[in-house]
Amino acid sequence: MGGITQVSQEVLITLADNEAATVALGAKLAERLPMGAVVFLHGQLGAGKTTLVRGCLRAFGFEGAVKSPTYTLVEPYKLGHKEIYHFDLYRLSEPEELEFMGVRDYFHANALCFIEWPERGEGILPTADVEITIEVGPEGRVARISGPATHNWECMSD
Repeated sequence: MGGITQVSQEVLITLADNEAATVALGAKLAERLPMGAVVFLHGQLGAGKTTLVRGCLRAFGFEGAVKSPTYTLVEPYKLGHKEIYHFDLYRLSEPEELEFMGVRDYFHANALCFIEWPERGEGILPTADVEITIEVGPEGRVARISGPATHNWECMSD
């Protein structure tokens, strides 16, 4: 039986320990993410997940404030025909709460969804197309990006 095998790639990127480096990585990420993608963001509080999303939004032309949707669960951004949704599930009590807010309606071909703390929505959320983990170390931050090899992730560290 034939079929398509999805080849995954993982890349580690060392970032300077400043906001600008994380915003720049977000901008590079925006160049490679297709609409319809679901991106899981992992990392401790304050690691830079929202800053990474801000970089993506700036690359798409959004100029307003970008805040973490910790209390609202989702922050929508409409940019022309693109819809970008930034979820923060840190305060989610149970995954089923996502069903009550109609979460499945957010995932469609014209949407790009970034989800912080995706493990809190396990069983309800779709599978991630890309997973990014940001770790804070003594010499700066390290971003681990894993996703389809066709997105050429190794060029992200240029």
